[in-house]
Amino acid sequence: MNFTEEQLAFQDSVRRMAEKHVAPIAAEIDEHDRFPLELVKLFGEMGLMQLWVPEKYGGPEGNLTSVCIAREEISRFSPAAGSIAGLNTMFIMPLLHFGTEEQRQRFLPQIAAGGVVTAIAISEPQAGSDVSAMTTRAVKDGDSYVINGRKQWCSYGVAADYIVLMARTQGETGADGISAFVIEPKKMKGVSFGRHERKMGWRGAPNTPIFLDNVRVPVENLIGEEGKGFRASLRALDLNRPTIGAQCVGLAQGALDASVAYAKERKQFKRAIAEFQGVQFMLADMAINIEAARCLVYECARAGDAGDWKRLNTLASMAKCFGSDMAMKVTTDAVQVFGGYGYTMDYPVERMMRDAKLAQIFEGTNQIQRMVIARDLLK
Repeated sequence: MNFTEEQLAFQDSVRRMAEKHVAPIAAEIDEHDRFPLELVKLFGEMGLMQLWVPEKYGGPEGNLTSVCIAREEISRFSPAAGSIAGLNTMFIMPLLHFGTEEQRQRFLPQIAAGGVVTAIAISEPQAGSDVSAMTTRAVKDGDSYVINGRKQWCSYGVAADYIVLMARTQGETGADGISAFVIEPKKMKGVSFGRHERKMGWRGAPNTPIFLDNVRVPVENLIGEEGKGFRASLRALDLNRPTIGAQCVGLAQGALDASVAYAKERKQFKRAIAEFQGVQFMLADMAINIEAARCLVYECARAGDAGDWKRLNTLASMAKCFGSDMAMKVTTDAVQVFGGYGYTMDYPVERMMRDAKLAQIFEGTNQIQRMVIARDLLK
């Protein structure tokens, strides 16, 4: 990629950190489904969690490209750990684009200091792809709102100090009438959590249902205008989707690296399997698709950094969709290269294959991404 010297130095520092601190614990994180709090501390000290916080609030003033670089490098070993880099992005974006200056002054310096875990709560049991079907409701009562409902698939919510939560303030259905609030689950009464979801992959990144029972939220925690929260969530998703594509590129690159190394060592018929053309073609196709996805991800990142919102919307869907489909294919082929050993937990590619599958589903299913792309083509 055509990175600047500063970006190349940043990439190198993250890569060396990931090799030293993430690679040795990646399998253990997956096996025990453990949220690695030691990485929260480390990434906070390095400025990786809070990459997008502007310098005026004490942050590193990163951008979409820097978040993609960090997530790609770390996800070579663990996409769950890769999610911790730029973790606060989904919380920060609604505040930067729709919040008040008072809200930014209140929350962003805390996040900039590092170690603060945040989350965004949008999905519900019956409102996944159809966000407008959400039923969690916020009713204004004096100088506060009272929120009741349930949220599902809130990544890191159970560990979060702050959550941007979407709730309906008007109407029964539809995008209009959804508002965005900052809740503090560790301080506000009425917030509770259900059982941790037992996921096939992306283990170590906790997903836990959130139950809201008469949670009282101050009016000053409303982000933007009442009833305009859906727009805030779409902007946040547009900016986060390419980072998922970057994680998929990193995940696939890790699978390819492992496959190349194994193919050189594994012998059959008195020859390394890397000498067989069938294996060579598999490795070549893996490399081609990874590089194509990488180019798409960083073209999308450039559009985001330039504020080209018109292109970003479609490119974000392309980067996420193509990147995750690519990662699924590459990791499946990596298991095939490893043969029977690829199917065991003694080698990393079976974990990588499990991790890849989730990327096709979350942050908007790939079917939804194709709808977004087609809508842009046909409008």
